[in-house]
Amino acid sequence: MKVTAIISDDLVYCVKECTQSYTVTEAINTALKEWVSMRKIKELNNKIIQKPIDIKNGNKIREINRSV
Repeated sequence: MKVTAIISDDLVYCVKECTQSYTVTEAINTALKEWVSMRKIKELNNKIIQKPIDIKNGNKIREINRSV
């Protein structure tokens, strides 16, 4: 998708530097992917906070994990 956006030069430079990208397109794509990933993690954390998993006995889970 081609998009025209007004973004400050300082922000673009910072994003390029933080993502270690050579092009603006690569930098913005990387930054947006990372942002979406972080957003999904925050949403998952909020769900876990609202309904935490209560493990009474972790031995069964450990056995399953070790058998895989």
